[in-house]
Amino acid sequence: MIVRIMGEGQVRLADSHLTELDELDDELLAEMENGDGPGFHRTFEALLAKVRELGDPLPDDALEPSDLILPSPDATLDQVRAMLSDDGLIPG
Repeated sequence: MIVRIMGEGQVRLADSHLTELDELDDELLAEMENGDGPGFHRTFEALLAKVRELGDPLPDDALEPSDLILPSPDATLDQVRAMLSDDGLIPG
């Protein structure tokens, strides 16, 4: 799976890591629903950090179609909310 973090680039991520990311995504959704701004920012940064940790960066000149697009690290709660699907940021 190819994941793009807006403003940063793309990484190749094994599908086997989706369960771990989905747990953070569920936590992020709960914090958004509860209006927990500090919790949202902490979990959102943890989600992006996990994608960076588990993914293999693609070269900057690679233009692979992204299977998943995540907001930039400086995205606000409202900007992230606009990108959510029923499943959150991570499908499944």
